[in-house]
Amino acid sequence: MFFILSKTIGTMLMPINLLLGIGVLGAMLLLTRWATLGRRLLAASVLLLALCGFSPIGKLLILPLEQRFPPWDASRGAPNGIVVLGGAIDPDLSADRGRTVMDRSADRMIAAAELARQYPNARIVYTGGSGNLISNDAKEADYTLSVFEGLGVARERVTLERLSRNTIENAQFVKAMVRPKEGERWLLVTSAFHMPRSIGLFRRAGFKVEACPVDWRASPASALSFSSVAVHGLERTDVAMREWIGLAAYWLTGKIDHFFPGPDEK
Repeated sequence: MFFILSKTIGTMLMPINLLLGIGVLGAMLLLTRWATLGRRLLAASVLLLALCGFSPIGKLLILPLEQRFPPWDASRGAPNGIVVLGGAIDPDLSADRGRTVMDRSADRMIAAAELARQYPNARIVYTGGSGNLISNDAKEADYTLSVFEGLGVARERVTLERLSRNTIENAQFVKAMVRPKEGERWLLVTSAFHMPRSIGLFRRAGFKVEACPVDWRASPASALSFSSVAVHGLERTDVAMREWIGLAAYWLTGKIDHFFPGPDEK
């Protein structure tokens, strides 16, 4: 049920979808006796979309997420394993085109390949199935081996988990698959903005991992700068709000122990 709600109500609450919905409602009301309300809703929709697209709002929302965990400290020594969260590949488009099609978070795989070459004895686990509400045969993990091989990582080093639909299942299924032993050190590779929620879910699953954030979307140095391309600002706003809403929903439903998981929690 939680998965279904996240893919329906959660999707509707994303800023772009919500504001476009308000705009469409406003346009429809123009043809009724509530035309004044319709004009107000339409104007508010356009103004808020412009604000999210061009202003620093998206950067200010995403930076606290990305700054929550520092870059992984390689001086701590070699890890036993590396868990890479899905999100780097579009499985549906890959299936349609007959070859692997990378998504916006491709840095997850590139960083994982760099770590794999740096630590040749570490196990590599890629976890990602299909996040579609209506499931299909296209699973993200099925398209990863050729990419890893092209990046210099031997196929036999990579273990695939292809049934998970979201981060909750990533944590649960990978733990059951690798059965981490006491004293082992595992890295978790995912986008920096997604790390707080991911760490919270892995902790709740009883899988101790060390954060290795990648795929940053904003810089503190330009946090207050305006975007020249609206779609970039809208994307950052949507990504950030998805994480903040997810953190709130997971915390309120008891799926994570803290609203904003950090590096110092025991």
